[in-house]
Amino acid sequence: MLNLQNRMIESSAIKSVETRQKALSVNLDARRYGTFAEIGAGQEVVRWFFRAGAASGTIAKSMSAYDMQVSDAIYGRAGRYVCRERLQAMLDQEHQLNLDRLTEIRGETSTFFAFADTVAARGYKGGSECHGWMGIKFQAHPRDEDSQVIIHVRMLDNETALQQEALGIVGVNLVYGAFAFNHEPELLVDSLLDGLTTSRIEIDMIEFSGIAFRRVDNRLMSLKLVELGLSGAAMFAANGEVLQPSEFLYRKPILVERGSFRPVCNVNLDMLQCAHEKFSELPAVKGKEVAQIMEITMRNLKAQGEIDRRDFLARVDIMASCGMNVLISDYFEYYRLAAYLSQCTKEKIAITMGAGSLRELFDEKYYTELAGGILESFGRLFKNDLKIFCYPLLDNKTGELTTCENLEIKPELQPLYGYLLGRGGINNLDNYDKECLGIFSRDVLRKIGECDLSWERMVPPSVARVIKDRKFFDYHCPEDENCAIPTNK
Repeated sequence: MLNLQNRMIESSAIKSVETRQKALSVNLDARRYGTFAEIGAGQEVVRWFFRAGAASGTIAKSMSAYDMQVSDAIYGRAGRYVCRERLQAMLDQEHQLNLDRLTEIRGETSTFFAFADTVAARGYKGGSECHGWMGIKFQAHPRDEDSQVIIHVRMLDNETALQQEALGIVGVNLVYGAFAFNHEPELLVDSLLDGLTTSRIEIDMIEFSGIAFRRVDNRLMSLKLVELGLSGAAMFAANGEVLQPSEFLYRKPILVERGSFRPVCNVNLDMLQCAHEKFSELPAVKGKEVAQIMEITMRNLKAQGEIDRRDFLARVDIMASCGMNVLISDYFEYYRLAAYLSQCTKEKIAITMGAGSLRELFDEKYYTELAGGILESFGRLFKNDLKIFCYPLLDNKTGELTTCENLEIKPELQPLYGYLLGRGGINNLDNYDKECLGIFSRDVLRKIGECDLSWERMVPPSVARVIKDRKFFDYHCPEDENCAIPTNK
């Protein structure tokens, strides 16, 4: 036990040296000069810079508006104090004050910055969500236009002191990364958890903006968060804006459709629409705004090996053309996805899937790592009265239609399936469009490759336009008489 404690102390000391060295290197850079403003968990970040030494060369001002009324007086009223809106107000005001007060005196040689965070750490009585917003607004060069990095963190330690320590370290990493890696933002993302582990801090949102990051695609940065394990999921809107899931989904019923979306087909939208109609009829959902999400798993993105970023962006652009919000998750098991979404909202959650996917859900090979096997997984999945809406599957050869009512399940699992069906956990979608039943994305991809123009009738018009305009999925077919629809197809 003593050896273990000694190793833990030694490891903590090494991390401390690394973090202090980063803070010191910033302090010794004569160009950097700015403000630290921290709300909530104390002056955890700026403390590192004071302790490192030479702080007078870097810190123009340090402040903590801990009282809500004081905070409102400085930054304006906010509906929530730990939110992106509050963080942005802090960054904008503190950075502008530096520019107004200091540009004339030292603007030719200094790059001004404002670091801010607003955090809810573990309270004295416990029970509150431990998370925070953190960001830095800065000039990469003297008199340069502004650049900015914003992140959202979740603190996973059980003790307040450990959460504060982790918060301070990730804050130093962000400040150092903004200055050292603004020309290589992927390295900045890589460095955010230096001295920490994903068991202590989760970063589920990052957004780059401004002149230094004008070529950064935030969707790729969101993907990298999940790829590196910094977060189990990342989310962005149809317009490409990065979303923090728990803030966007706060107090909203959620409807999710999982797929490869290579590309989005008419059947995908029909499945979502049918499920939305049924889901919205539930008493607990009626009259509320339902957040509809298309989800892609990391396992799907890595199906061919390494992630193809061009293919990823093609899928995202296609979903965006349909006006859909996109979730990238590392939760291949549906019960893990359900648990994650339950952290984001207290409202109802529903998942829509085809009959083939529902059949696969009952394959026990996916649950061998759980002590309770498939029973444990389903207990977790349906824990909060989650609903599954099953879209029928058409066999194009036989014309047979498979629904959740005639789905073939292993005999020993039939009682479990019947129970879930009977209690309303699994629900049949009978409001489908018959014209969509025979559409499969793999057939659409094949037709695109074969220059068979009939694929255009299988996807929404907006999707067809994006594929053709941007030459997605190796589209190469000129629209002329030399490329007619083959008569034998």
